[in-house]
Amino acid sequence: MYPRIRALREDCDLNQTKMAAILGMSQTGYSKYETGENDLPTSVLIQLAHFHNTSVDYLLGLTNERHPYPASNTSSRT
Repeated sequence: MYPRIRALREDCDLNQTKMAAILGMSQTGYSKYETGENDLPTSVLIQLAHFHNTSVDYLLGLTNERHPYPASNTSSRT
């Protein structure tokens, strides 16, 4: 279900145990995200997007653009 998180992890030469440690979770919990057994919580999606310097949309397969979107300037909101 989430093949891109596996591909990105492997591109970084990380195993599931190391990636899980970076995210502060167990290897089993992380593995269930890669296989689609468990849905990824928004907070984990954001952590993965930041770690891999990509967008949540890329991780979810909504875009093929791997580079992250430009940061928004939230201080100018009214």
